[in-house]
Amino acid sequence: MNWQSLVVGALAFLIIGLFHPIVIKAEYYFSKKIWPLFGVAGIVFLGWALVTPGQILAGALSVTGFTCWWSILELFEQEQRVKKGWFPQNPKRKKKP
Repeated sequence: MNWQSLVVGALAFLIIGLFHPIVIKAEYYFSKKIWPLFGVAGIVFLGWALVTPGQILAGALSVTGFTCWWSILELFEQEQRVKKGWFPQNPKRKKKP
């Protein structure tokens, strides 16, 4: 029985769930301009996954890398959610004219 695939699946569920508040906080404090950090982090995690011998850790790193890349899209969508009033806007950030 391949129990490792179930562990990777559970880790994927947890990692994706963890990134939801990370994206919300990142947009709140840094705006969507932080997207390159998510892109670089995705490259780092995927590169790390390629050289990691353990299947569970490599799977978790891979899921984290792709989740970082998906978060770039979510940052831009989060900005739209803030504009719609679904999430609070950072009052310290200057509004566009």
